[in-house]
Amino acid sequence: MRRLIVATSLMAALSLASVETARAEDLKVLASVALSAVLRDLAPDFEKATGNKLNISFGLAVELKKRVLDGEAADVIIVTRSMLDDLQKANRLAADSLANVAGTPVSVAARSGAPKPDISSVEAFKRALLGARSVVYSDPAKGGVSGVHFARVIDRLGIAEQMKAKTILVPGAEAAEVVARGEAELGIAQGSEIVPVAGAEWIGPLPGELASTTVFAAAVGAATKSPEAAQSLIRFLTGVSAAPRLKAKGFEPA
Repeated sequence: MRRLIVATSLMAALSLASVETARAEDLKVLASVALSAVLRDLAPDFEKATGNKLNISFGLAVELKKRVLDGEAADVIIVTRSMLDDLQKANRLAADSLANVAGTPVSVAARSGAPKPDISSVEAFKRALLGARSVVYSDPAKGGVSGVHFARVIDRLGIAEQMKAKTILVPGAEAAEVVARGEAELGIAQGSEIVPVAGAEWIGPLPGELASTTVFAAAVGAATKSPEAAQSLIRFLTGVSAAPRLKAKGFEPA
């Protein structure tokens, strides 16, 4: 009976990640900056459960995709699903390794304690944008997913010219931080880039037909020397223990 209890306890401890590798590995991970907060939170648990070490390089998803297409090798790549589909077509991913991890909506941020803008409808959101002193979002020219989408939104709303004088562009995922410092009244970013930032408040996703949810996925790099360890990270990120942490950081687990 004692032996059974010990074995059961060991299995419970390992179930945190639902993974076990034969030996410790150093894994190079290329991950979208939109996942930086949650991956920094989850990494120690994965490392403790498996003995594997994560070396994570964060960047804009479009930049990471280019790096992989240009020949950079990684054990695990975590970017948008559409970008991983492209990498799979280019034979940069291990076969049958691609899995959705979580989605996050393009959202609106305001400074904590400031009046909340009305974004309950497309027209209300348009009025909020026109009435805002300043709006910050990622520079579409840099390829940030939320910035590219929002640029299309203001074009669709017919207010691109009115927004130019009040627009602040940032190179990456800093929109919520700019709002938190009081340097912009509103911010547009992935929900996962807003929720972890102290001083910024997640107001909600873009309304109605303006809404856009970015699905992030993970895959094993084609040139990995540690396929089992790499796959174990993907199983961990898509497992039950990671789900509540993803939700806490502004994601909806896949």
